Amino acid sequence: MARNRSSRGAGPSQRQLRVGELIRRTLSEVLARGDVHDPELNRLSITVAEVRATPDLKTATAYVVPLGGDAREATMEALERNRAELRRIVARTLTLKFAPELRFAYDETFDRMDHMRELLNEDRVRRDVATDEGEDDDDPGAQG
Repeated sequence: MARNRSSRGAGPSQRQLRVGELIRRTLSEVLARGDVHDPELNRLSITVAEVRATPDLKTATAYVVPLGGDAREATMEALERNRAELRRIVARTLTLKFAPELRFAYDETFDRMDHMRELLNEDRVRRDVATDEGEDDDDPGAQG
């Protein structure tokens, strides 16, 4: 007997992951080659970090980062303005019954990593880490 996948707690299906990766590659190539008829978008260097497809594959959200993190607003505006053309290009490459609606979101992963790196470099955090490591060395039960 087949079991239904619950949307709660279950991760994306293999199909969602595969479609997301195909869309990511296609968008990356299109943006790198400048295949869109918008000179402003073609001037921007954009990294497509990840694409997540909904379970029904009707919507795909592309998480993007402009090179160097600059021009965030201009990048998002240019992508939104060219969403229909990008969808048509993706539809030609994919062998799906329906082309997913594309949505674009700024990928904050790199910003969070930079913030974490800054936190870890603070003096008080370094002191705490050094203190914790020193406590392990002073363990009276440790044999040395």
